[in-house]
Order: sequence, then C-alpha cells, then structure tokens
Amino acid sequence: MAPSHRKAVLLWSFTLSLLLSVLAQTPTHSISYFRNLPARLFFFDDQPTAVYHDLQEQNLYVSQNEGKSWDRASDIPEGAAAMVFEHPFDNKYAFVLTKGKTHYRTDDRGKTWRSFEVPAPPARVGRPLSFHSDPKKYGWIIYQGTICENSGPWGTTCHDETYYTKDGFGTTNKLLSETSNCLFAHSSKDFKHDAHEELIYCVAFDSSPTDGVHSLSSSRLFSSTDFFQQDKRVEELGIGKNARGVVALAIVSKYAVVAMRDLAPGNNGEMLLYVSIDTKTWAKAQFPHASSAQLRENAYTVVESTTHSLAVDVVLQDQGSIGTLFVSNSNGTYFVESLRDTNRNDFGYVDYENIYGIEGVGIANIVANAADVESRRAAKKLQSRITFDDGRTWSRIRPPAEDSEGRRTRCNPADNDCSLHLHSVTLPHNFGRVFSSPAPGFVMGVGSIGDHLKPYDECDTFLSTDNGVTWKMVRMDAHQYEFGDSGSVLVMVNDEDSTDTILYSTDLGKNWNKYKLDIKVRSKLLTTIQDSTSQKFLLVGQVSKHDAKGSDGRYVVVFLDFANTRSRKCGEVDFEKWYARTTTSEECLLGHKQWYKRRKPDANCYVGEKFTDPVVHEEPCPCTDEDFECDYNFIRQGDKCVPAGPEPIPAGVCGDPTKTYMGSSGWKKIPGDTCDSEKGKKKDAKVEKSCSKAQPPDGEVVHQTFEFVSPVVQYSYFKDSTTILVRLRDGSIWQSSNEGYTWEQLQPNERFVAFYHHAHSTDRAYLITESKKFWYTTDTGKTWNPLTGPTPPNSLGLQVLRFHPMKSDYLIWSGSQDCGGFGENCHVEAYYTLDNGRKWDLIDKYVRNCGWARDSQLFADPNQIICESYRNKQGSQKFFGLENPMELVSGSDFYRKKDRLFEQVVGYTVFSEFMIVAEYQAARQSLDLQVSLDGRKFATGLFPPTMRLEQHAYTILESSTQSVFLHVTTSEAPSPTWGNILKSNSNGTYYGVSIDYVNRNDNGYVDFEKMIGLDGIALINVVSNPSTAPISGRKELQSRITHNDGGTWKPLPPPRVDSQGNKYACESVKCSLHIHGYTERWDARATYSTPSVPGLLMAVGNVGESLAPYTDSDTFLSRDAGFTWEEVHKDAHLWEFGDSGSILIMANDEDATDHVMFSLDEGLNWREYRFSDEKIRVKAIVTVPADTSRRFMLLGYYPRRTSGSVVVHLDFSALTRRPCVLDIKDSAQDDFELWSPSEERTERCLFGRRTLYHRRKRDANCVVGEQKKQEDKIIEHCVCTDVDFECEFNYRRDLDGKCVLVNGTLPLPPDDTCRGEEDYWYDRTPYRKIPYSSCIGDYRPDHGEAHLCPGIKGHGFFFWLFVLVIPFAFTALVGYWYYRKSGLARGTIRLPGGDNRFRGESGVLDTLASVPWFLLGLAGIAWEWVSSHYDEMAMGFRSRRGYRNVPVDEDAQVLRFEDEE
Repeated sequence: MAPSHRKAVLLWSFTLSLLLSVLAQTPTHSISYFRNLPARLFFFDDQPTAVYHDLQEQNLYVSQNEGKSWDRASDIPEGAAAMVFEHPFDNKYAFVLTKGKTHYRTDDRGKTWRSFEVPAPPARVGRPLSFHSDPKKYGWIIYQGTICENSGPWGTTCHDETYYTKDGFGTTNKLLSETSNCLFAHSSKDFKHDAHEELIYCVAFDSSPTDGVHSLSSSRLFSSTDFFQQDKRVEELGIGKNARGVVALAIVSKYAVVAMRDLAPGNNGEMLLYVSIDTKTWAKAQFPHASSAQLRENAYTVVESTTHSLAVDVVLQDQGSIGTLFVSNSNGTYFVESLRDTNRNDFGYVDYENIYGIEGVGIANIVANAADVESRRAAKKLQSRITFDDGRTWSRIRPPAEDSEGRRTRCNPADNDCSLHLHSVTLPHNFGRVFSSPAPGFVMGVGSIGDHLKPYDECDTFLSTDNGVTWKMVRMDAHQYEFGDSGSVLVMVNDEDSTDTILYSTDLGKNWNKYKLDIKVRSKLLTTIQDSTSQKFLLVGQVSKHDAKGSDGRYVVVFLDFANTRSRKCGEVDFEKWYARTTTSEECLLGHKQWYKRRKPDANCYVGEKFTDPVVHEEPCPCTDEDFECDYNFIRQGDKCVPAGPEPIPAGVCGDPTKTYMGSSGWKKIPGDTCDSEKGKKKDAKVEKSCSKAQPPDGEVVHQTFEFVSPVVQYSYFKDSTTILVRLRDGSIWQSSNEGYTWEQLQPNERFVAFYHHAHSTDRAYLITESKKFWYTTDTGKTWNPLTGPTPPNSLGLQVLRFHPMKSDYLIWSGSQDCGGFGENCHVEAYYTLDNGRKWDLIDKYVRNCGWARDSQLFADPNQIICESYRNKQGSQKFFGLENPMELVSGSDFYRKKDRLFEQVVGYTVFSEFMIVAEYQAARQSLDLQVSLDGRKFATGLFPPTMRLEQHAYTILESSTQSVFLHVTTSEAPSPTWGNILKSNSNGTYYGVSIDYVNRNDNGYVDFEKMIGLDGIALINVVSNPSTAPISGRKELQSRITHNDGGTWKPLPPPRVDSQGNKYACESVKCSLHIHGYTERWDARATYSTPSVPGLLMAVGNVGESLAPYTDSDTFLSRDAGFTWEEVHKDAHLWEFGDSGSILIMANDEDATDHVMFSLDEGLNWREYRFSDEKIRVKAIVTVPADTSRRFMLLGYYPRRTSGSVVVHLDFSALTRRPCVLDIKDSAQDDFELWSPSEERTERCLFGRRTLYHRRKRDANCVVGEQKKQEDKIIEHCVCTDVDFECEFNYRRDLDGKCVLVNGTLPLPPDDTCRGEEDYWYDRTPYRKIPYSSCIGDYRPDHGEAHLCPGIKGHGFFFWLFVLVIPFAFTALVGYWYYRKSGLARGTIRLPGGDNRFRGESGVLDTLASVPWFLLGLAGIAWEWVSSHYDEMAMGFRSRRGYRNVPVDEDAQVLRFEDEE
C-alpha cells in the first residue's frame, strides 16, 4: 500500500501546484455597494486614494486602496457634501463645499476633514474654486459665493461676490463684488508668462443695479496685482473703453481667452474672442469667414487645444448642432478653417478629441449630410475623420479588412466610402477621455464600418496600437474600455447589456481572456488612476434586485486587480523604442519626432511603473517650410510673407537712404518649434535690405511706384482688410496684401474675365476664368484654391455669382451653355451649391438672373431662390426680346417647389427690406412696380395720377430710412433724360413725388447720393431747363440738398469767398453752389462723404446759376453735412479721406500731375508731396474701404504709354504717431468733439431726435487708427413738428407748404388696421408720418377722427385686469423669482475643467472629465441684453454704417425695357 500512497501524494501535490499556478494568473475582485451612482469619482493625482461623491444623498466616500474598500468621510456631516474639488496642483488637498457657509478641507488625501467658514454660500457655477498653479502657493484659492438679500414679499435679489484665501481658508477676505468669474493669471502650468504672482482676472460688473439684473454692457474684465486692495484696472483688450459686454474668461492651454459681446453701434451683438499669451497684450481672434461667423447663436466652443494652437468650433449654420472647426496660429489670434460640418450637440459639446501624448493627432466627427440636416431637418449621418498634422489635413479612418472573428468586412477598405466611424464626445459612454489615455499610442473606440456611423447599440469595439493609423476589431458589440499598466493591460466590459464577464488582454490586444464575476452588472463606467499605470481598475454599475444586498443599494463598485496575471516585472530587454506617426507622411511635427519606450507586444511581464507618467523623447528634424510663420509686421500672401509696410528699424541704423541694413526675411520660427536649422532651411535668417525700404523718420512721407503692362479694368479691396485685387485688360489679376506696397500676380497661367468679392463674407473672393475653372479664397487672399464650375461663365454680361447673406458656402452660378460656334441655342443656365462649389445642382435653363430671396434685411425663406426665367426655352437667348416673356419664378426648397410669381417682368431687385419687381403690362406697354417685404406676397406700387402710365424705366435708389426712393424716368432718349424722384410709405406701396426733373444718364444712373452715416441727408442735380432742353439738346443742371429725407429740397449755399480769399463774380440770390454728381464719375465709388467722419463732404463744382463743365470747376468741402461750404482748391481734383478724416488727399483731375496735396486739418491748410519725376494721369485715389488708413494708392497711367498703368503707393503714417485720445468723461481733454447736424439747421431735430456724433477735432494732430467709434449719442427725442410729416398719397405741397389733394384724384380709403397695442385707428388726413421719425407728443396732423379698435380693445381696463393680468402676474412673479435664484440673471457660462458626468441637483448637464472645452453661451444673458436695449429697439430705427467702395451695380438698380421698335 505504501507505493500507492506515495503515488497519490505526488499526484495530489502536482495538481495542487498546477491549480495554484492557474490561480496566480487569474485576476481578483471585490465588490462594494452604494445607493446611488457617483456624481464624481476621481483619484488623487499619483495616489491610490479615490473619492466617490453621492450627490443625491450628498455624502462622500473615500478609499485609500484604489477602490477595494470604502468608508464614508465621517468628519463631514451626513447629507452635507454638495460639491467636491481636488486641488489640481497639490495632491494632498481636496475641498467639500456644502450649500451653506461651512465647508470642509482635507490635507491628508481624505483621511481627515476639517471645517472652515466663508462669508457666503457657493455660487451656482461649475467651479466656484480657482487655484494658483505654483505648488508653493497651494493655499492661494479664489472662492466665488452668492449673496442674496430680501427684496420684499416676492423673493430675494442675489449677486455674486468673490473671496480669496492665502492659507487654504484659514482666513478668508473679500476680493470683489458683483463678479461672475475670477481666476489667477497663474492658474495653468501651460499658461507661461512673467506676470506678477498675485495677478488676478475677474469678469465683473462696473455698477450695481437696483433690481438685481445686470446690463451686459456693464460687464468688464478687471485685473489686480494686490487682490483688489489698491490696484484695480480695467483690461481694455487693446480696444479701449469699448471692452464692454464681457461674457466669460478662461485659460485654455497656454492661452487666456475672453469672450465678449460686440455692443458697438450698428453691430448685431455678435460674439468676439480676445486672446493673450503673455497677460500684457490682447488681440482679437480673426476668423476667416466674416459675416458667416457672426457668432450669433451661442456659437463658440473652445475645444481641446495644444500648447501651439487654439482650436475653436464655431456654429455657422442655422442648426446649432453643426459647426466648423478652426485652428489658430501660435499666438491664438489668426484662425484657419480646419474641418467643416463638425458634429455638435445642443449643449455645445463637439465630437473632437486629441490623442493623448501624441502631438498633432486628433479624431473628429462630421455631419456628412449637413445640407439635408439644414434644409430638411434630416437625421444626421456622421462620419469620422483623423488628422496627423494638427488639423491641417483630415482623412478617413481606414477600417480593418476582417472582423473580430476573422470574417471579411462588408465593404472594401480601399474604397473611399468604406471607412471606420467612431462614437465620440457628444454621446459619452464612459468616464474621462473617449479614445485614448496616457498609455502611448493606444486608441480604442466603439463604432461601425461603412459610409456612416451606426447607432451605438449596433456598433462594435475597435483598437489601434499605433495612434490611429491602423485598426482592428477586437470584439463584436459595444464595450466600455480602459487602459492600465502603461498599456500592458487592456480591459473591456459589455456596454449593451448586463454581464458577469470581464475581458482583458495582456499582449496589446492580440488575445483576450475572460474573467467571471459572481454577479451580473450593467456597467456605467470603467476607470483607473489618471495616468493609466496601475493594474487595478474600478467598474461602476447597477445590479438587479436579486443581486442587491438588502439596504446597501443596487449600485456597485467592482474593484478589479490584474496584478496576479503576470509574475515577472519587465526588464530593459522587454521594451522597444516606439515612434509616433511613423506610418504617416507627417513623422515630424513642430520640428521634431516623438518616441516612447513601450513594452513589446509579446513580452509576458508587467511594467509596474506605477504613478510614473510615460516620458516623451524628441529627436530634432531638419527645418522645412512648415516650421516657419510670418514675422511681425509681415502678412501671409500665398507661399510668401510680404511686408505690411516699411519695416520698423532702430534709430540710427539708416541715416543714409542709399545704404543697406540687415532686416527680417519675413519669416520667423514658430514658437516652440525645435527643428534643426543647420540641417534644413534657414528661412528666418536676416537679409540685406535697402534703407529706402525702411520705415521713414517721423514727419516724412514715402512712396513706392509699380507699373502694370496693361490698363486696370477692375479693382477692389477686401472689406476690413489691407488686401486689394486688381484685374488688368490682359486678363491677369494682381494682389497686394499691404495696400499697394508690393504686388504679386495670381495664377500667371490663367486668364480671368472677372473677380467677385463675397457680398456677405468679407474674406472670401472668387476669380472667374474663361473656362469652368475658378479660384477662391476664404482667408482674404492668403491662399487660393481651384474648383470647377458647372459651366463656363456666361457671355451675356450677366453677373456670374450670387451670394447668400447667411450661408457663405451657398452660391448661385450663371453660366453659358451651347454658346460655341454660331450659338443657335446659346443660353444661360443657373446652378446652386451648398458647399462653396464642390457640388452643383441645376436651378433652371434660359434664365437671366437667379438669386437668393433672403437678403441681409429682407427676411425671406433662406432656401428660396428667385429666377427671371424665359417662358420659351429654345433658340439663342442673345436675341430674345419682349416676344419671349420673362417670368419671375420663386422656388422654395432650393427651387424644387416652384411658383410663378409674375407672367412677365423686366427685372427685380432687393433693396434693404424691400423686394421690388418691374412687371411688364403688355396691354399698355408700360411697367408696374410690385413690392414685397417677404419675397412671397406682393403689392402694386401706386403712383400719383399726374404721372403718365407708360413708364419705361425705374431706378431704385438707396433705402435706409424705411422708405424706397425711386427715380421714374419721365424724359427718355433721344431727348435729354431726366425723371422724378418718388418716395414710398413704410411698406413701399404708395409713392409720392419728392422732387421733379432729377438728372439721369442714358444708362439709367441718377445724380442722387445719400450722405454716408447721416440719415435723411441727400444731394441731387435737377434739370433747370426742362422746357428748352429737348429743343437745344443741352441740360442745365442745378444742385439741391435735403436734410429731412426728401421732405424739402434746397439749393446749396455758396461760400462767401474762394480759396484765394476773393469774392465770387456771381453774387445775386440766383447764385448757389452746384456740384458734379454720380453720373459723371469715372469711379462710381468716389462718393462725396465718408463713413468714418460724420458731416464731412467733398465735391467738385462751381458757384453760379447752373453747373459749369467739369474742367471749369473747383474743389469744395463741407464739415457740417452740407449746410455751409468752403472752396479748398482751384481746379477739379480727385479726393480721398484717410484715417477717419485726420488726413485728406487730393490729386489734379484735369491733367497729368507729379504731386498730391494733403491736409491734416480737414482743408484749412494744404501741403504738397511730389511722388514722381514724370507726370501721371491719375484716374482714382484708393484707400481701405472704411477710410481708416493713412496709406493711399494712385491709379493712373503715364501719358506717354496709355496701354499700361501705374500704381503709386503713398504712406503718410510717419507724419505723426500720436494716437488720438477719446475721454467720454472729460471731453475737454481729448481729441474729439461732439457734433450734431442740427447745429446748423433751423430745426433742432432730425427724424424726431437730436443726435450727437463723435469726430476728431479739426486741429488735433493725431492718428485715429482702428479706434472703435463711440456710439451715436441721442440726447433727446423731440416733439413732433411739421417736418416729421410728409404728404399722403395723391397729395402735394402747395406754395404755402401745405399738403393739398391733386386735382382729379381721390384720397386713399380709410385704413382700419389696428397695429400692435394701439387702442384706436384714425381716419386718413393729407399727411402721413415719416416712417423713420421717432418724434413724440400730441401733435399728429396724420390723425383724423379716432375709432375704437374692435375685439379685445373694446373691453374696459378692469375686465382684462381680472381675466388676464392677475393670473399671469403670479406666474410671472414665480418665473422671475426662479430666474434670479437660478443664476440666469447673472449668465450661466460653463468653463473648462468641470468633470461631472451624471446629472445632479443642479439639473445642468455637467462637463466632461479631461476634455478642456469652453462653451461661450448667451442663454442666460439674452434677456438682460434685450432689457438694456429695449428703448433703442422700440425707436424702430437703425444707424446706417456705410461701406463706400461698393460695386456700381449695388449703388443703384435699373429696371427698364426698350420699346420693340
């Protein structure tokens, strides 16, 4: 028996050792039960201590062993923990905030908690605590609290106050009151600067309201270096006292970002970003899409950014859930479009995440069917994109060829429409980062393979071990996942249903093992310590009632320990050098390669470097073009950096202009770039330059001359830019990005027939070639990209491109079809695109004009297209006449649903809020005018019966005062041409004669010009000899001016003496000043007035009884809107205004010249500057559209060579560099004056109000520059007088100025419409109130007998008080109380760093853990803005902000037809 016994013992020993070996390689777990899910679950940095915050019960639990066991923090009263925050820079500290004034602090990682007192309960914001980033100042903390005061029986009034402590709340002091956010400037390790250690920024209000509701205009950014004891400064953000309307402040990576609402007059309250990288200078973030990006709808989300660029997602579409991603240059101020149609959710989260630890790699989701989502509200189809070069380019994610079971996937991975798509930030299913962790190169995601992303529960789980270059499916179905032990342990748990199985891999995902739990869990989150270096994980989930332990709750924390799965610690031979981005073409980024030391896939060992972050190693790369950006004072233009102007140099470097100096090449290395210049390019090396190119000494003028080989036929600036385009007769286009200082030819191999600036997006332009090809820019000409149009541009002289006012990518193209050879069927076809020309869809054939119905002030359907379409669609369109009727067709849903508006028209136009159609009446061979305010419903314009019915031509003149000015031709060729100016009522339907015999030319353009910036003032020329002009063939013109919007017209008063002090020969009462008008200009953009100086006018004319020939005229100026004039120089001159009127420049316009005249005091004194040894015939003087620059261009030609052209760049910047000072509180000490047109008027008021304007004093020698203009100041609303009324339809003023009925006509029938809140309607009288007037008082000659409005207006006050008002009053009071208590009265702005995933008592979706994002929303302050602007809105008028350099066809629209004979 003994041998058998021995054998049994040996067998038992072997079995036991084998069992122990298996058990040693098996994970272990323990389970803890909780009653609720955690609002926050976090680990102290580099420590095993974890914190579990139960927000529902408001209790805190702490684990000192990575979650294996938990204890309630007993030092904190039960049910008191409302919020918990760990110290981001000292891992010993954390803070628990209650709802009251007593809070708790731990300085031993949760072992003990001690209480502290503060003066106020915490504010209801995402993070009421802000910490100093210096570890030595761990106790420096800012606390934001809320103070509420009893405001009567209905509730309380609350405001925020901010406190600070320097000893971790041992003592607390008040910092500032009426705040919404305060931060230490040193609150981020990445935001590196040398600012004072105590520098604090606060967004706060500069006044305390009596009702508790702040005006947004009182919100400013304040700063202090002594905790606001003595030092309290307003940060002016580089824009002076206009830095109001600050919404939020955040520090993102190395950038301080301020969001501000633009409250400047004339703006629609768009959002602005200001950025600083050094706390000293702030710059406005420039986005390359202008009007599209007028950030109207809570439209900024600052997403996860790097230390070398800021990433911002901007809502451009109507749908707030689709954005466009922009990335910045190194200083965070200039942004370029990175990815369009990004996916967002309603809370501002964006599907975008950088891969942790790998520079330049990020994953984003786009909406593939954005157009259908926008137009038809279709369901989104999402696609994923990946970038390896920091957002410069994006590509699809190439999917694996096989699934997790070895079967081939359904589509071919080589096909572009076969991609991997992953769920991202907007649909979170786990805690922390979505795709990656500190484990280098490991990326996981839940997604699907195909042409778009499937719903989450139809997706599978994928893994990449090379930062997203290649992928494999590791498991069917959706799983939560986490990385541990520096990537050597990967853990997954099913995320579609309850499970008792944990999946894990120890060989980088090649093989997966199962570990069974003893309960089934519906997983809610799977996490580990922050740096992913531990082998222990936490699974938080819900169990069934059966598995719950009594009253312990149904939520569990499963502690998973994988330490036993491998027994050997890795040695040096188990690691390999792993390079990031090696399988992409972008191995180098910011001048270096990245590599990590990573465990080999087949090494059976554990890394074991717990709490040790992976170390990134860098190897420098040779410098390439990508490592450089434009130096300061240089501008990007294509692949070059051109100087913005003469280069500033130190004093004494260039004493002799013939010598040279070593100056900037135009390039500098990108900050943070570590490329090796010795082994690569040295683009930033200094270059030798002529001293003549350097910035001149103060007081000097400089010029540059450039010759073109062909005449200039088209030129135009980008609005709000120093970049100008010039097209020559030879088909070439040239660009200057520095106001004509240097020039570059664009695409020398192309021949262009036209270029167009986008009418509503100031940094877009399009260059049209003779073929289908066109070039476009979205960044003000810095880069140009080719695309293909649907057809060649039309050859009928029609506008090729039409632009949408809201969607920059929406274009309409009118091109030629079948026009080759004899062109028997030559016609125009119109196409539209919703993506800036990548895809075109046909609108209609045989059209003359198609455009968007929506305009900037005409609020029609944004998807409606209107076309002038010929009825018979055959033959050559070139020869069509009235025999082929042109219909006006409206098409909604991008012309899919068509509706014929009119049977036959000769044209339509959109002006301000009016759409005007000239309808042809064949029976009487004349035109009717049809007017619409919405693009759908039209009313016929009614004219005075004294005007003959056979009207053949209308010219729609400018409309900015809620009326249409219309020129109706009454004398046509072959007789001299003129007509009457008519003015409409507020809806454009009834027209009365404003003045007769107004001059026009044969092309339909009219001598009519409104003054820019001052409403109601206009100048015209009238024909003074209408009876003899048809016989003599010569018109005698006289000038007239109106200061009450066409109510009355007067001659221009002549100056007393000429420019030489002599009296004029003509001194009788018949003598007045007459000026040459619009119809005579070579450049129609050379207007009398400027948008930058209210009241300033210049013109060429003469004093006499009528207008003399141009060459017999002199140059005049008015500083008071045309009330008085002075002659500034003999002879006719071209003129231009610069720097908001601080400099005026003139050039002789009668002959060639070699000099210009300039004045620094608005014409009192003139100086001469000679620019050439050879005289030039100057045809135009050009400057930036807003007239804010001191640089000009002369366009002209040498008389010896008229086949070419010459441009002279003139720079007056060095004449003075002192900036003008504007001090609203002490105007006697500044350089500006308040001026009003009423100073010179008989009537003190204009349009029922007296308005004051800021403008530079005439003798102030200073530079206005880009200084923001102050808002026009309305100092009073005036009592109505006769000038606020005009004659009603069919009435005209008699010799006594009274409105009388025209013989043979009838008054309009009564209008019994009750508008708004009016109690009565009134019978018509001979008068109507000027729509633009805001006068007040009881004098109303437009009111006849009063009639009570029907309906609800017929009941008495007390009836409606008890039926409606009282019940709603209680509701409103409850809502108002909640509005104040909830913090909405303050503006709820969520900041980076919040990390709660689950909903808590606040009811606000909490922010994401490790994704820094910044949603600058306006939901909470919308009502404040409306309240503070209600008075202005109620006035019903808008100040006009002019843009002078507009194309000719935008200044006037001619609607006409020719008789068939």
